[in-house]
Amino acid sequence: MSHVLIVDDEPSICWGFRELLTDEGHQVSVAPSAEEALARIEEDAPDAVMLDVRLPGMDGLTAIKHLRDRLGHVPIIVMTAFGSLDIAVRAVEAGAFDYLPKPFELEDAIQVLLRATEGTDAASVTQPELPTEDNEDLLIGKSPVMQNIFKQIALVAPRDTPVLITGESGTGKDLVATAIHRHSRRANGPFLPVCVPALSSNVIESELFGHVRGAFTGAETDRKGLLEIADAGTVFLDEIGDIHLPLQVKLLRAIERREVTPVGDASPHAANFRIVAATNRPLQKMVSSGEFREDLFYRLSVFHIEIPPLRQRTTDIPLLAESFLRKFSNGLQNLRLSEETMRELCARPWHGNVRELRNALEHASIVARSETIAPEHLPPPANPTHAETMSTDDRLRGLMADWLTDQMESESDEGDLYERFLNLVEPPLLAEVIARCSQNRSHAARWLGMHRTTLRQKLSQHRIEAP
Repeated sequence: MSHVLIVDDEPSICWGFRELLTDEGHQVSVAPSAEEALARIEEDAPDAVMLDVRLPGMDGLTAIKHLRDRLGHVPIIVMTAFGSLDIAVRAVEAGAFDYLPKPFELEDAIQVLLRATEGTDAASVTQPELPTEDNEDLLIGKSPVMQNIFKQIALVAPRDTPVLITGESGTGKDLVATAIHRHSRRANGPFLPVCVPALSSNVIESELFGHVRGAFTGAETDRKGLLEIADAGTVFLDEIGDIHLPLQVKLLRAIERREVTPVGDASPHAANFRIVAATNRPLQKMVSSGEFREDLFYRLSVFHIEIPPLRQRTTDIPLLAESFLRKFSNGLQNLRLSEETMRELCARPWHGNVRELRNALEHASIVARSETIAPEHLPPPANPTHAETMSTDDRLRGLMADWLTDQMESESDEGDLYERFLNLVEPPLLAEVIARCSQNRSHAARWLGMHRTTLRQKLSQHRIEAP
């Protein structure tokens, strides 16, 4: 089996890896610092390295380069809670095989390790130089879902693969698209955003593909389209779900053949562009209803990034709020939120997501007459404009996330969260199914997918009366 080197200063992480990997038959070595790891590999080179980024002394990102120089192509798996997209991209550039965003399950780590030792490299492409950027990346978050999005951006940015970004309005789909371009090999080329709904059906074809003189009334000269203008760059098709069907055929052909045919021209032109698309509409349902072409959907969604609504990552709200307040201070005052205001921000549903949060804080920064922003300085919550298209599953997940936030912010930290949640949702579920099945236990058990005896026991446990 493999020799694995664990580089982490957390004893619990090292102990867990040692126990699990040893049981799997691996040889395990542990180093609490990068310096000690570099000394150890001189004596006994490992087959894989599990490396934390935050280490005493030399940090993990710096250590990757030194490990690479000494170990060649031995896979290095990074373990970290990425604080920013920049860290994620730098890790990929340095040659990290894959990521394990903390906290993680050890069993998941074993699967990554097996893939690594089998030689399937998740980052086996030549990485681009990181563009110099004066401003911080606008994507902010420490929640597990945002860490995973950082990882996805870092992995897909160096490739020319089409990317589909989905999420509710205001979640930051345009920021993800911009970040993919910024960290790609095409970073020095143009980034051309196209708001599909803003263009009429008879204009968008000319905008994307161009036209020749005389192609239609008003076409007095030849004109290149955005797909051709974006030479060695990226075209961002925002709200791709609104593009009409006839143009979907032409767009698919352009993506597959890397060529465009201007309106009124019979000859295609070679084009060097990358497509990143985004939508808040349910494309898969639109495929089923015939509103969106299935072949185009699969071509666009080779790599899919889904951005969760803000209400499902409330731990990111304080970071976002602090970032927005720094922008609104304009260097003239140090705006801050009162504790009560922060609680209010974390409790709101944010139907408009990050955009609504930003607008609310900008409003508050104008209204507040001092450096402290109080709850009364915030505007009323926005109406849930997306509710008509929001699925029942999404609403249920949102309610669960709100309940979880309340429970985890309470003083009690007893390990019975799972039991309390089951006791909350199981009784009404059972009662409702029983009622809908006209009190027929056998019928209800079939719907619930459980044995009738199990159903009887649960009804008794929750004191639900049924014949």
